[in-house]
Amino acid sequence: MQWLVDGNNVMGAAGDGWWNDPPAAAARLTQRVAEWCRTHHDPVTLVFDGRPQPRLEELAGGNLAVAFARRPGRDAADDRIVELVEERYGAEPALTVVTSDRGLVARLPPGVVVEGAGAFRRRLSL
Repeated sequence: MQWLVDGNNVMGAAGDGWWNDPPAAAARLTQRVAEWCRTHHDPVTLVFDGRPQPRLEELAGGNLAVAFARRPGRDAADDRIVELVEERYGAEPALTVVTSDRGLVARLPPGVVVEGAGAFRRRLSL
């Protein structure tokens, strides 16, 4: 199974003050996803809004990739996730997008499995 994770949406599902230091929150999430990736072989792409952050890219490796929106602005990562789905849909045996963003979910082709951000955080034991 291929996982595409809406990183900003997963961060936003927590009331842990992530908004006070979004880069640090993104690094904590990426670290936790990297740890989870060591428990399985499924490829995972964690997608964030904003410019590439070298610290997050350093945490990637193995079956974890970190990607960033191709344009600035709100919900830019949604566009990147849709692009990745279009590239991979049909080529992957199973594709799961992690998000609770209804607008993003509405843009996905039928058959793409969606896991909510809260359920994914529980999977990570966050």
